[in-house]
Amino acid sequence: MANDFNQQVIDEFRANGGKVGGYFEGSDLVLLTTTGAKSGKQVTSPVMYMKDGDRYVIIASNAGADHHPAWYHNLVANPDLTAEIGTETFPAKAEQVPDEERDALYARMVAIAPGFAEYEAKTTRRIPVLAFHRTA
Repeated sequence: MANDFNQQVIDEFRANGGKVGGYFEGSDLVLLTTTGAKSGKQVTSPVMYMKDGDRYVIIASNAGADHHPAWYHNLVANPDLTAEIGTETFPAKAEQVPDEERDALYARMVAIAPGFAEYEAKTTRRIPVLAFHRTA
């Protein structure tokens, strides 16, 4: 179950100063805490990211599933989030990346983590690319 897997990653991340093993070993991982679009509850999700200037780029790949991940819908409904990177926690605001930037950023992520090419090949949906930046 995805929730059990995510919780193990979250627990390991928090116990080891942002470092995890297994599937995400060596990856730049952020814990996104978003507000549920329907529930209004705080939900934390581990997501790979890459830096782009002073912003952080995240990709709503959902491992190539035919639907967007829940955290994507949460950020569309409420773009304010809390990010945990390493041992630092900070408030941030997310936005969808404009189409003219999306493909280049997705290609940069594929160069870092080739699995994102497989995710794109597995689905017919256009995988959204978002960016978030610190708000405080």
